[in-house]
Amino acid sequence: MKKILTNILFIALISSLFSCKFQNGNAADNSEKRQYQDEKNIVDVIVLKKAVFNKELVSNGKLKAFQKSILKFETSERLTELYVKNGSWVKKGSIIASANKIKAQQKLDQAILQFKKANLTRQELLIGQGFEVDSASKIPKDILEIANIRSGYSSSENELNVARYNYNTLTLIAPFSGIIANLKCKIHENVNSGEEFCSLIDDSKFEVEFSLIEKELQQIKIKQAVKIHSFSSGKIYSGFVNEINPVVEENGMVKIKALISNSGDLMEGMNVEVIIENKIPNQMVVPKSAVVLRQNKEVLFRYINGKAFWTYVKTEFENSNSYTINANIDRGAEINVGDTIIISGNLNLAHDSEVEIGN
Repeated sequence: MKKILTNILFIALISSLFSCKFQNGNAADNSEKRQYQDEKNIVDVIVLKKAVFNKELVSNGKLKAFQKSILKFETSERLTELYVKNGSWVKKGSIIASANKIKAQQKLDQAILQFKKANLTRQELLIGQGFEVDSASKIPKDILEIANIRSGYSSSENELNVARYNYNTLTLIAPFSGIIANLKCKIHENVNSGEEFCSLIDDSKFEVEFSLIEKELQQIKIKQAVKIHSFSSGKIYSGFVNEINPVVEENGMVKIKALISNSGDLMEGMNVEVIIENKIPNQMVVPKSAVVLRQNKEVLFRYINGKAFWTYVKTEFENSNSYTINANIDRGAEINVGDTIIISGNLNLAHDSEVEIGN
């Protein structure tokens, strides 16, 4: 009898435990269900207005110095003086480097001597014909020319000019202010005639060369403002179109150049993004976040009395953050200035969903 009572009590205890677990499970499920049902759709909204829309043409380009010079020595010699390094900024007229001038100086001295001798001979010829050498302007032109040739004056003057030129070319002078680049030679090394010694870049201004497709050509003009986005620094620079090549290439592209001022961060050869804006007035403009896809159709949600109303639209123009929109009349849609448009929290909304405007 005791054994029977014990078994009955054990069964009752197990049943009680299962009953509690089941009830607790149902309570948890009901709690989660209530919590899900109580979740609110919080959205942000704007009032639809008409505005000027900045349509953007976007292209990639590469920076090129507006003014650049490749500097060379015209005579092969040993480098004796070097005043710069890559990245050095030099002023117009500054000496960049010098090569050995001993041989050039000797030739120049010899040319000066020959010229002096020829000049004396010319004076003797003219005096012998009764002319005063101090009044060369009064000597007939043909007689003066003959005296120059016979005395060797003309040829020695030419040789002197060549010798002086060769001597001067052994000193590299900056033709304009700028920054030194591509310098490879070191002092006491030989420099070769005609080979690039270094480049001088005027980094105060750069040209950016980019391409647009043929049908976009009518949207740009000379002096039109552009924005240049640097990929490396993220900065935006302002410039303007300064050249349009009047040729459509085989791939249907047209080359454009824009001029921009450098604040110090831009460098030769940098890749940049070019943005050309065209202002289109009287457009209904919404942020890109307002337009979503439903069944592969563009829609947005209008806010009316606490509910979201699914509205079919068509986008026409776009830029980096906005669309211009019109109602998709093929779908019987209607949208007007003054409508309240949901711009966030709309990814999972359905038509007629209850929504609440966030702060």
